Amino acid sequence: MQRALDEAHKAEAKGEIPIGAVIVCRDRIIARAHNLTETLCDVTAHAEMQAITMAANELGGKYLTDCTLYVTVEPCPMCAGAIGWAQIPRIVYGAPDEKRGFRKYAPHVLHPKAECVGGVLEDECRELMQDFFRNKR
Repeated sequence: MQRALDEAHKAEAKGEIPIGAVIVCRDRIIARAHNLTETLCDVTAHAEMQAITMAANELGGKYLTDCTLYVTVEPCPMCAGAIGWAQIPRIVYGAPDEKRGFRKYAPHVLHPKAECVGGVLEDECRELMQDFFRNKR
């Protein structure tokens, strides 16, 4: 999760919403990404989406069945859908997203056998988001 937080800080430095993601396969990081929605002018350029694309390219296939996704904030429904389609079996996130998180809007969108763990480095992840938006206002 610390590597995902490092990615979130990179996003923050670019003026992006500070969310970072890392995908690990067999104890090796195969993808690192952060939000790029402003940079790419693309609403789908969330950290998770970027990381899934990188991981699929690295492994040479669309299914990430031996991977774990670490992300600093609970995925949105769009990202959770992509995570489900990629068949990622383990998702670990930091801070919950009570307003836009997938658990509120699409709690069954992940692969049925996926394990989802929340609250890892939750305080650090939440504070980064809160500081970012506090400074924006």
